[in-house]
Amino acid sequence: MQPGPLNLITDVAGLRVGQAQDETLRSGVTVLTADQPFTASVHVMGGAPGTRETDLLAPDRMVQAVDALVLSGGSAFGLDACSGVMDGLRAMGRGFAVGPARVPIVPGAILFDLLNGGQKDWTANPYAALGAAALRAADRRFALGTAGAGFGAMTGTLKGGLGSASCVLPSGLTVGALVAVNALGSATVGETGHFWAAPFEQGREFGGLGPAPQVPLPAPLPTKRLGEATTIAIVATDAALTKAQAHRLAVAAHDGMARALVPSHTPLDGDLVFAAATGARALADPVTDTFQLGHAAATCLARAIARAVFLARPMPGDLQPCWAVRFGQAPAGA
Repeated sequence: MQPGPLNLITDVAGLRVGQAQDETLRSGVTVLTADQPFTASVHVMGGAPGTRETDLLAPDRMVQAVDALVLSGGSAFGLDACSGVMDGLRAMGRGFAVGPARVPIVPGAILFDLLNGGQKDWTANPYAALGAAALRAADRRFALGTAGAGFGAMTGTLKGGLGSASCVLPSGLTVGALVAVNALGSATVGETGHFWAAPFEQGREFGGLGPAPQVPLPAPLPTKRLGEATTIAIVATDAALTKAQAHRLAVAAHDGMARALVPSHTPLDGDLVFAAATGARALADPVTDTFQLGHAAATCLARAIARAVFLARPMPGDLQPCWAVRFGQAPAGA
C-alpha cells in the first residue's frame, strides 16, 4: 500500500474537509463532506461517547446516505456544530427529500476539551458558528496537527491534534483516515519519542524514528478523569459499500486505534470511528476487497493518529508539551 498524492483522507475522490477553530476558546470543528451524499456507518468502542444522529447509521435504518460527518471539540456543547453544518448544507439545497423539504443528514461526535486552558465562559454556544465556518472552508487540502477538532486536544502525555493519512490498494481502491486525538492513552512509547504506530509509517510522515528499542511495562496510570478523553475518527473509501459493509470497515479500523494509542477504548474514552464510502468503484471481489479495505483502514488510522501528535504545534498557555518541543525535532517536511 502506498499513500495517495496528498496523504490525506481527501485522496478519496469527491471528499472535502473543512475546519474552523477559535484560539481563545482553544477548540474547533472538523467537517467531512462530499460532492454527493455517501454511505456511512459507525462503531463505538469507548465507554464515554458523545454523538448525534448515529442511530440512523445502522444498516436497518431508512436513510441510506449522509451529507456530512462532523468531529468537534466542546464535549456535549460541540454537538451543536452539526446544526451549523446542517444550515449550510440546507442553503446549498442539500438533504434528504421529504416532500418539498430538504433535511441534511449530519451525524457527529465530540471530544472533551473543556479543561484545556481555553476560555469557556461563553454566553451563547459557539459551536454552530464554528460548524458553519468549517463547512464553508471545505477543500481537498487542510491543516493537520493543531487544527479543527484537534485544536485543543490533549493525550495522556503530549498535546493531541488532528491527523490524516491515505493509501491506495493494489486493486486501485483508495482508503483514507481522519482523526482528532484527545486520548487517555499515549501515542508514544514510555518516555521516548517513538510512536506506537511506527511499524506502519510511510516514509518519514511522523519522524522516521522507527519502533522503540524497548516497550516499558506497566503502562502509566491515567491522568484524566471519566469523560475527559476521546479519540474520534473517520475512515473513508471510494469503494461501493453497503451500510453493513461500512460498519465492518469501522469495526476493523478500531484495530488501528489500538495499535497507535496505549491504552485505547477505555471506560474513560469515547472512542468512535465513522466509516464513509463514496461508491465510485465497484468491488471486484467482495471477499478479498473487504478484507483488504479493513486492513488498510486500520493501518491508515494508526498512521493518522501518529501524524496528529507529531504535527501538533506549541501555543502560549499549553498544559502539555507538543511532540516537537518535548523531543527537540521540528516536524517540517512531514
